[in-house]
Amino acid sequence: MADEQTQDTQTPDANSAAGDELATRVQVLEEQLAAAQDQSLRVAADLQNVRRRAEQDVEKAHKFALEKFAGDLLPIIDSLERGLELSSPDDESIRPMREGIELTLKMFQDTLKRYQLEAIDPHGEPFNAVLHQAMAMQESADLEPNSVLKVFQKGYQLNGRLLRPAM
Repeated sequence: MADEQTQDTQTPDANSAAGDELATRVQVLEEQLAAAQDQSLRVAADLQNVRRRAEQDVEKAHKFALEKFAGDLLPIIDSLERGLELSSPDDESIRPMREGIELTLKMFQDTLKRYQLEAIDPHGEPFNAVLHQAMAMQESADLEPNSVLKVFQKGYQLNGRLLRPAM
């Protein structure tokens, strides 16, 4: 009974103040909860971004791991192609050697293609500064202006990334 009397004796102002204090406390706790939830969502998003970036880095590492090695092999392909250009297909004395070079070059090119290394041979195509390196300019009645007349050296791309521009 004493508790009932104590409650009855409290003034309405005291009840109102206690209610206001509880409402303020609830509001503060709700704000803290919202901030904690927001922070949790941000941390989860950051973690997802880090995971995605790491996967992309691993994918790029796999895709372009052969870049330096392939770049070192390009002069060998150039030499084989140059050997075929300079040798006469009509000369019977070097025909077996020429056939060997042709087969070796074909195997080499097939292997490079399997690893997504593609040749850029722009002969007759419009000049593209991204893929081609201009060596000289010359007028031609046969081709459109800014077209490639002669290719001194083929360019190569590895998985779509330029490894060496065509000259």
